[in-house]
Amino acid sequence: MPKVVDHDARRLELVKVTWRVIAREGIDGATMREIATRAGFANGALKPYFASKDQLLAAAFQHVFNLTNERTERRTTGLRGLEALRAFCHEVLPLDEQRILEARIVIPFWQKALTDPEKAQQHEQDMNQWREQMRRYLQQARDDGDITQPVEDIQIVRHLLSTMMGAQIMAVLYPAEFSPSQQVEALDAYLGML
Repeated sequence: MPKVVDHDARRLELVKVTWRVIAREGIDGATMREIATRAGFANGALKPYFASKDQLLAAAFQHVFNLTNERTERRTTGLRGLEALRAFCHEVLPLDEQRILEARIVIPFWQKALTDPEKAQQHEQDMNQWREQMRRYLQQARDDGDITQPVEDIQIVRHLLSTMMGAQIMAVLYPAEFSPSQQVEALDAYLGML
């Protein structure tokens, strides 16, 4: 009887292996051969799941985005307004080893998205989802009287996205100088000004 293979599980395992390889070796070290070796497959065995390294990188990025969304969903359940916004930002900021590893996946994806319209569109869709989430929390905070400054919500969202994405770069490049406590203090200082 032929062996039954769960293709979705296999794809997910390959994404996780890719993530670990990129975290250790960088994007250049994440060759299809290295990923296959680490996953325990022959080099050509990846082709039915991912035709190219770019497809695998896109899947790894989407996996990181999905993990972040799962965390934000758990952390914001039962919260609203400014409290929910703060919790959301904490789950995106690289405040622990897991989220720093995620940043190491996201950064090379951004580089690819600069020249690949498909990846740029994927990133834009994902960021639109976050923008809408943050705008909902901001509206709740205004309704609750927790935000009183007349700054447009879209400007706050843009600032927070820039802060969180910049923090991912800084935490990867300068971990000793960009600690989790500094990130949280900066976020709280900004939210306090609102």
